[in-house]
Amino acid sequence: MSVWRDVIGQEVAVATLEHAVTTPAAMTHAWLFTGPPGSGRSVAARAFAAALLCPDGGCGTCRECRTALEATHADVDVIATEGLTIKVEQARDLVQLAARSPSVGRYRIIIVEDADRLTERAADALLKALEEPTPRTVWMLCAPSVEDVIITIRSRSRHVRLRTPSVEAVADLLTRRDGVDPPMALYAARAAQSHVGLARRLARDEHARIRRHDVVALAAKISSVGDAVGAAGDLVTIATEESAAASSERDAAERVRLMEVLGADPSARTQPPHIRSQLSSLEKEQKTRATRFTRDVIDRSLVDLLSVYRDALVLRTGAGTPLINEDSRQVVQRVSEVFEAEALLRAMDAIGTARERIGANVNPLLALEAMSLQLRLPR
Repeated sequence: MSVWRDVIGQEVAVATLEHAVTTPAAMTHAWLFTGPPGSGRSVAARAFAAALLCPDGGCGTCRECRTALEATHADVDVIATEGLTIKVEQARDLVQLAARSPSVGRYRIIIVEDADRLTERAADALLKALEEPTPRTVWMLCAPSVEDVIITIRSRSRHVRLRTPSVEAVADLLTRRDGVDPPMALYAARAAQSHVGLARRLARDEHARIRRHDVVALAAKISSVGDAVGAAGDLVTIATEESAAASSERDAAERVRLMEVLGADPSARTQPPHIRSQLSSLEKEQKTRATRFTRDVIDRSLVDLLSVYRDALVLRTGAGTPLINEDSRQVVQRVSEVFEAEALLRAMDAIGTARERIGANVNPLLALEAMSLQLRLPR
């Protein structure tokens, strides 16, 4: 067993990282992992961290390997923001952390899973730590592309590019690691377009499969302006409900835990000012987290919707490429019959524009309404 067992379809990247583990001259203090969503950037970073800390270079079974992979090792810190950005205060805390010597291992390793969410000031705060590295501290930054990280940071980091794994590789991982039946694993891997995390959720969560089916079906239902407005509203509703379901229990548990830490009486009708302040801060963080989660669900839905028009273009042009939505071929067939190839490309552009607008903090409902109007079936 090896620490690289879950880093699938990344032979070139793994070879680069293994060489750095065994060859001091190939090692550096800052690494930038890039790749499409679901390619396994953070998985590769954790595996690299485990290999660096392992006495045997990444056996996968020792205490160092297991705790590093699980992010419970004393010298491995994983920063995965649940907000929309990583703020300058968080970056300054990381700089202070980076200045400390390792507790028990050879390196202190800081993994930033969403380096593309660093604000400009936060990135500037990290820059000094990268320019003047502390001995035995290793930074591992993860982002979709090098362009998502400011040039001063990426120029001081060694770049490791990951690629989208094959559908078969993802399906094999789900079967081997998660015990998913092969047919379900193959469906989930194809529907998730080789996004490992989404594939795992589709394979294990019936609600997620139903949500995706409903989104895919929208492509054949938008005929009028009213349908377009309704479809936009449905996408927002689906995302909002999923966000609420995912966060309600966690939010309540966090509130109870905070009250216990502060020694407050949860049943009291009014709380002292310092407790109200702490509760207000928690609620603000939870709201920010919910906003990000909602937007992430909307973006996943748009990727699913985009796949319908991609499949329709495949049928329209007779490309012969396997369909992503083979299980919804009737919907794909309907869309391919009523849209010309150029119209399908315009529809795909409209979805891409909506994703960009939402990513730039445009009101999701407005962005989706504008998109849906361009997805109406021709009469």
